[in-house]
Amino acid sequence: MIDKDTIIGLSDKYFNETVSFRRYFHQHPELSKKEKETSAFICKKLDEWGIGYNNNIYGYGIFGFIDGKEPHTRCIALRADMDALPIMEETNLECKSVNEGVMHACGHDLHMSALLGTIKILNELRDSFCGRIMFIFQPSEEEYPGGAVSMIKAGIFNEVKPEAVLAFHCTPELPCGRVAVREGKMMASTDEIYIKIIGKGGHGATPHLDVDPVVAACHVVTALQTIVSRNANPTMPTTFSVGRFIAEGRTNIIPDEVNMDCIIRTFDEDWRKKCHALIKRISENTAAAFGCVADVFVDHGYPFVYNNPELTQFVVRTLKEVLGEDEVQNADMRMTAEDFAYFGQVVPACYFRLGTHIEGEDVYNLHSSRFNANEEALRYAMQSEVYLVLKFLEGKSFSE
Repeated sequence: MIDKDTIIGLSDKYFNETVSFRRYFHQHPELSKKEKETSAFICKKLDEWGIGYNNNIYGYGIFGFIDGKEPHTRCIALRADMDALPIMEETNLECKSVNEGVMHACGHDLHMSALLGTIKILNELRDSFCGRIMFIFQPSEEEYPGGAVSMIKAGIFNEVKPEAVLAFHCTPELPCGRVAVREGKMMASTDEIYIKIIGKGGHGATPHLDVDPVVAACHVVTALQTIVSRNANPTMPTTFSVGRFIAEGRTNIIPDEVNMDCIIRTFDEDWRKKCHALIKRISENTAAAFGCVADVFVDHGYPFVYNNPELTQFVVRTLKEVLGEDEVQNADMRMTAEDFAYFGQVVPACYFRLGTHIEGEDVYNLHSSRFNANEEALRYAMQSEVYLVLKFLEGKSFSE
């Protein structure tokens, strides 16, 4: 096994270069399914380093391998997501987005940069380890159906199926370099719900001649809250939210319809299906009570993220070795969602969170127009990923 000091030294050696990757990505963000220049930049670096890859997978996805000695003995995969968000950046960074209305507000710029730095280190060390490391640059994490399931369907695991897949996510609430992870259920499933309440519009001064979908929709919103408060087992984390409510009338015009966009998130597949049925039943029956019709569409999103317990125990032990005992903590379950969950349905997976808080500055949450990550976190990300995969390849199972 390559010693920890060597890995730390190499992460320091390539730190400034990796920071430059992050700043390029941050300055040139691209939305889901539009990651053309992002993908081209990654491919250019891989070409420069003489590393083979496959690209244009589900649009602009990339995957490839770094082969050590005896590459067919073991394989582990690392994944980074590529897409940005439709947010107008409000930071004062020199590398502030030049693409108006698009921002890396979820840290994917750091994820990609860390993986590139990790690839460069592992490529330098390829004669010092046995096995194979797969790298995956995944597009469209932020938009259904998600790049993960689409890349899997495109066959990225058909020829070589890794024994495990790892990924991390920036977390501004954690101190820079601190890691949080948990066994089992880590992040929630997510589904988008689109509800149309159809009535009969007319003059606001003669509501008795109309069928008011606005009043009906307001009661539907209230009734749907009982899914969490009165239908969910109190021990099962569940959240339902209406994020968009559009009634395009005027002060004296009752519209014909109201459109609502909602989410439902939880951690159990059977209960998830029951939620869908409840949403449909409650919406239709409540609307009918007011003489309206409810049209409900459930857009099935990502499953919940599940961390393989044995693999997670290995990750915790290994990260404590490289980062220190006090820098690895147990994570809480989160109602946020991630399409990394699909990888975990195919092979054992572990998803952990890496602190990126800039000491002395306010904490701006993920998806905030003011979000920024401490670039020092790139050191810890590279150290963690390199050490994890080399330690994995050295053993015969997760427990070793």
